Amino acid sequence: MQTTIRTLATGALIALSAMPALAQSQGDWTGSLGIANAAPKSGNGTLAGGEADVGSDASVTFTLEYFIRDNLGLELLAATPFEHDVTIAGIGAAGSTKHLPPTVSLNYHFPTGGAWKPYVGAGINYTTFFDEESPLGTLQLDNSWGISVQAGIDYQMTENDALRVNVRWFDIDTDVSLNGAAIGTAEIDPWLVGVAYVRRF
Repeated sequence: MQTTIRTLATGALIALSAMPALAQSQGDWTGSLGIANAAPKSGNGTLAGGEADVGSDASVTFTLEYFIRDNLGLELLAATPFEHDVTIAGIGAAGSTKHLPPTVSLNYHFPTGGAWKPYVGAGINYTTFFDEESPLGTLQLDNSWGISVQAGIDYQMTENDALRVNVRWFDIDTDVSLNGAAIGTAEIDPWLVGVAYVRRF
C-alpha cells in the first residue's frame, strides 16, 4: 500500500513539474478579464441617526499587470460600475449609488514550479461614486482614497494562459449628504471575490 501511495505521489509531482511555466519575468505583461462580487462589511456606519446597510453587487473586472522585476508586478484593476442599494434602519430604502474602484497594486507572485501559482499584493484604491438616487431627495457620496490588499492563486493551463481566483479588501469610507446636509459617514470596506481568465502577452 505504501509503495502504491509513493508511486502515485511521485507521478503527481512529475506531472506538475512537467507543466509549462507561466513566465513571470521582468518586462512581461499580463491581462485578465473576469467577474467579481463586491460585498460590503456588515454594519456600514450611522446615517441620519440610523444604522446603514450597503448591499452587494457583481460586475466585470479587468486587470493589466507589468512585471517590474521577476515575480514582482505592478497591477491596475478596473471594472464596469458596481451598483449598491443603501438602506437606513428606521427609514428603509434610502437610495442607491454606482461606483468605480480603480486600484494600483504591487503584487508578489511566488515562484512555484507547479501549475498552482499563489500571489499577494497591496496598493492604493480611488473610489468614485456617481448616479446617486434617493426617494428622500438629493443624495451625494464623496469620492474616497484608501488602501487595498489582496491574495489569489493562478492555475496554469498553458504557457501563456491561466485561470485566477482572488480576494481583495478595500478601505472605503465616504461622507454622505442628503439635500446638501451631511448625514454621516458610510463605512463600506468591501470584500471583492472574483474569478478571471489571465493571458500573458
